[in-house]
Amino acid sequence: MSQPAMNTGSEEKLVEWSDELSVGIEEIDDQHKILVDLLNDLHKAIVEHHGSEAAQRILAELLEYTRIHFAVEESLMRILGYPEYDEHKHHHELLLNEVHTLSQKLAEGKKSVNFELLHFLKMWLTKHIMEEDRQYTSHFISRGVQQSYEKRSWVGKFWNSLQHK
Repeated sequence: MSQPAMNTGSEEKLVEWSDELSVGIEEIDDQHKILVDLLNDLHKAIVEHHGSEAAQRILAELLEYTRIHFAVEESLMRILGYPEYDEHKHHHELLLNEVHTLSQKLAEGKKSVNFELLHFLKMWLTKHIMEEDRQYTSHFISRGVQQSYEKRSWVGKFWNSLQHK
């Protein structure tokens, strides 16, 4: 499976959202788009030299939203009886632990936010969505999950309300 192109220019995004990244469930796609946007914000902060503090703040925001998103996915998996729940949750835990460790190293000055970190996050996110998250789509839909919705999700509303404080 091809990976979306990685950009390095300040005018370009690190990850462009495309149908290739869609799992086919609008609410989850919207959450994935927020993760992509935060990754692009981190990329921009590094390319434009906004400083370590700005990069650490965005990374912390990315980590927090990732936790929220994973909680939503895992809740749906449990409610809908997804047979690969344990393995999927384990992958989530591995990423959260790795990013938390990186975040601590950044705070202690033992590591810097750089293109290596961006590449890791980009590859993990796109691979996880395209290979692992897509696997639950048919199961979720077979259990009644709507592919699109008329009203914005509560998670989206909650996240947006936090961003405007």
